[in-house]
Parts: sequence; structure tokens; C-alpha cells
Amino acid sequence: MSLADAAAKMTLKENGRVVYVCEVQGHDVEGNGTEKMPFRSALRAFESVSGNGEIILRKSLEEGYQPLGKTALKKTQKLYETNQKKAQKAAERAAQDAANAEKNAAAEAARLEAAQKVVLEEDKSLPEAQKIKIRDATEHRGKRIKVSGWVHRHRVQGKDIAFIVLRDGTGFLQCVLTGKQCHTYDAITLTIESTVAIYGVLQVVPEGKTAPGGHELQADYWEVLGKAPGGDEAFGNRLNTESSPDILLDQRHLVIRGETASSVLKMRSLVLKAFRDYFDSRNVVEVTPPLMVQTQVEGGSTLFDFQYYGETAYLTQSSQLYLETCLASLGDVYCMAESFRAEKSHTRRHLSEYTHCEAELSFINFEDLLNFIEDMIVSVMERVTNDPLGSQILKELNPDFKAPKKPFRRMNYADAIKWLNEHGIKKDVLDEQGNKIGEADYEFGEDIPEAPERRMTDTIGEPILLCRFPTEIKSFYMKRCPENRQLTESVDVLMPNVGEIVGGSMRITNFEELAEGYKREGIDPTPYYWYTDQRKYGTCEHGGFGLGIERFLAWLLNRYTVREVCLYPRFMGRCQP
Repeated sequence: MSLADAAAKMTLKENGRVVYVCEVQGHDVEGNGTEKMPFRSALRAFESVSGNGEIILRKSLEEGYQPLGKTALKKTQKLYETNQKKAQKAAERAAQDAANAEKNAAAEAARLEAAQKVVLEEDKSLPEAQKIKIRDATEHRGKRIKVSGWVHRHRVQGKDIAFIVLRDGTGFLQCVLTGKQCHTYDAITLTIESTVAIYGVLQVVPEGKTAPGGHELQADYWEVLGKAPGGDEAFGNRLNTESSPDILLDQRHLVIRGETASSVLKMRSLVLKAFRDYFDSRNVVEVTPPLMVQTQVEGGSTLFDFQYYGETAYLTQSSQLYLETCLASLGDVYCMAESFRAEKSHTRRHLSEYTHCEAELSFINFEDLLNFIEDMIVSVMERVTNDPLGSQILKELNPDFKAPKKPFRRMNYADAIKWLNEHGIKKDVLDEQGNKIGEADYEFGEDIPEAPERRMTDTIGEPILLCRFPTEIKSFYMKRCPENRQLTESVDVLMPNVGEIVGGSMRITNFEELAEGYKREGIDPTPYYWYTDQRKYGTCEHGGFGLGIERFLAWLLNRYTVREVCLYPRFMGRCQP
């Protein structure tokens, strides 16, 4: 009689156990084979008694429990025996793997022990190495140099050669270690982001080979200055391309070591310099206004307040008012300063802290202001694209970028409202609870929200100087148009893919008109006495603007969000690291 036949005839009396299986209510994990807690499969029942017991099965609640049939029992046993063989082979493989791992660990320990005995010494008979930055490497080809930096990439090739791509913040340099240099303890345990100093002669790479800058450092001596951790703390385990945005923000101090992030920050530096160079070329004086203030510029709802020696003060929303006070003493002025807006917005273009490029120009008219802004943007772009590093970064990060040319399209606010309605771009109509109940055309006097404004700009596909906004939706200090007192001599510069990057206007010059502006906005003029005095002690026609550096960079480098172009972005819910 076969084992399967014998198992089919097992009885409670012979074996002392019955195992229950219910295909309707059983559970292979939570069940225990009793009538109250049956298994779900015959295989699980067979495994529970290792084949020594009677299996009774219930396929439906109506049928009740019946002994497992002969054929089904044979099939179950065959599957059980197959699984047993697989488990045995798996255990054998695991044991072999463990033995191999132990053997390899012993071999690695012996290798490391031997490596600790390998000591490198600098050959003093060689010419003294000149310490350089990687950016200056080309002019030192054929000479012995010393370069210090961080291990950006590391690759071992065979037993006696290794490649290190070194980064020092000014560029990247491929370094080649050979022979004994590859056998030291530091070489065997070298980790990404460790700091090292490498000595050697800089050589042009052989024909057909490539390396950053077209050259590589043939090392004759090197040393570790600071070793980065490995294992779970290794740089690559802290973040990677699959990391969530929150993790990338928490690890921003490590993210900026990456090639893209560091290129963005280098471009930021170039752009700031280009703006300063432009202002310098136009004899506009840089000033440094205070960031702690007790007056508002753009509305009280976006002010960050704090206690200043027992008084309420705020982080500035804009330095404009202070810049205006400098016109009489310094002439045209500008600043590059931080501004702060407590906007509860999580859009791609909003930050709580941003770099504000602001300027005020005296004895100009509205057309002069528009021309200055237009010329500034075009000239800054020429400076950036003519810079070798700027051109390289732009080619890498936004190869399809086309620099804007003068003149920009001029469009009045009224024409923008007309354009939106003619192109079927509607506004949402909401009920008292904020639920959408319909759509409607935009009407004159309404502020144009970000989404339709960007849709219009992207559709037109070129820079727009959007001008002459209604008085009611603009700030108290903006000058009214002489031809239509309902409008202001105001402008927003709109760029494809990012929207508004500049906001500006002519400023009110008349004392009484400014007083009306205070009253309209419900502002107590008393704390603004120093600003109002500019209309009292020799007023003049003047205007200015503010440009968000982060929005400018997002447009220039085609970044999805302005957060990518900040060193450490600050926005609602984020004030670290």
C-alpha cells in the first residue's frame, strides 16, 4: 500500500488527531486546525501534522465536513513533498551562503589587515607640488600640482588602478591612482564625499578618452583628510533620485553637493553679479535698507510680526519705501535684500523669504520705467549668456532657452481681461461655503489669478509688460494715470513658464493724493511721516520696481518650482535646516 493510500485511511483512533479544513471560513495563518479555527487549505493542514493525521474538509457550509478524498490527498502529499525538497535545498543554499560570507569576511579582514601595513610616503625628490583650485587646472598641465576636494565619484579597475573624480566647488577633476596607491587601507575603504588631497602631474587624456576639462591627474601621492561614513550612513543611503521632496528638503545640505543643485546655485551667483553690473553701468547706487520695520508695504495680512524690545515690529515685505527716501541724496538707487511674505500659499512660485532686487529711479516717466526694466532684463541675460560658466550651465540645464529681445510686448490690463474672455478662460463662481457652482467671464476691476495669467503668458509665448491696473487692486503708493484716474501707472513683467517676475509702478508725488491712498487702504499715516516727507521737501516724478530673483532663475533655468533655486528654501511649514 502506498503512503498516499495509507494516509487516506488514517483514523482518529489510529493517529490521535483530526485536522479541520474549511475553504469558506478557514485561515491558513490565524487558524490552528481545530473545528472552531480551521485551516483554509489541505496543504496547510498536511504541513501542520507533517502528514500524520486525518484531514477532513468542508467546501461549503451546507455540505459540512467530509474526509479528504484519496485523489486530493495524493495531490496534497505530492505538493507537500515538493515543498519539503525546496525548503531543504533553500536551507542548504543558505548554509553555503553563510559559509561563503564567513569566508569572504575573513578574507576581507585579512586584506584590510594587510592594507594597514601599506604606507605611502611622498617622494621628496619630485618637484614641489603647487596647490591649485580645479578651475585653474588647464594652465598647469604638465606640472606637478596638489588638489584638495571631495570624492564625487570613485571607481576601481582591476587590482592596480582606481579613478577618483574630485570636486572642490570650482570644478571636477579626474585623478588616477595606480599600484601601491590602490592598496592602502584608505584606498580600500574610500567612501564617496570623503575629503582627500592628491598630488601628481596633470596630463592631457589620451586620444579617444574623456575626462572633465580634457585632462587627468596622474597621482604620485595622496592622503585622506576626512573620511565620510559607509554602511547605512553612506552618502548614497541618505538620499537618492527616489527620495521624497520632504527628505530632499531635510537633507538640503547634502543635496546641494549634487551637480544640478550646485550648478543652479552658481548660476544664482552669476545672475546676482549680472544685476549689480548692470546697475553699476547705469550709475545706480546700491544701498542696504533695514529688514526690521514697523510699517507695511504690500498689505498687513502678509506681515511676519515679532517683539522688538517690547514693541511690535515686522520683517520687511519690500525695501521700496526706504529706497525712495534715498533719491534726494544718492540719486537712482537699488538693493539686493531679503523680503518676507507670510502668504499661506503652497504654489510653485511662492516663498516666505526671497531675494528682492528693487530699484527706484528719479525724474522719469512711465515709459522711461518700462524701457529701463526691459533693458535691464535683456542686458542681464546678455551678461549671463556671454559668461563661459553661465553659458555652460544654461546649456546643461535649459538647452532650449531663448534669450528675450527688445521690445517686449506691451499689454494693458483691460486688454488682458478681454483676451481671457475671448479665449474662453473662465473664473470659478463659488457659493458661501467656497464650493464651485459655476463659471463666469472675468470682469474689469478683478485681480487676475495666477493660473489664468500664466495660461495667457504661456499661450502668447513671449515676455509681456502688463500695464495700467485698476487703482482698487493696487497698492496705496501707485500713481494714477493722467488720462484715466481709474488706472495706475503700474506694470507686471510676465514670463512664459513662470508668470510674474517683476512688479513696478510710478509712485505718487502729490502730498494730498498720497494722503488719499493712506485713507483708502485704512493705513494710519503717522508712522509713515518719513516717507510722506519725500512729497513735502522737494517732490519729483519717480518710479521703481521689485524683481524676485528666485522667479527669474526658475524662468531662466526651467525649474519646476522656485524652491529649487534657493540655498535653503523657506515657505509655509518649512523653516529648517
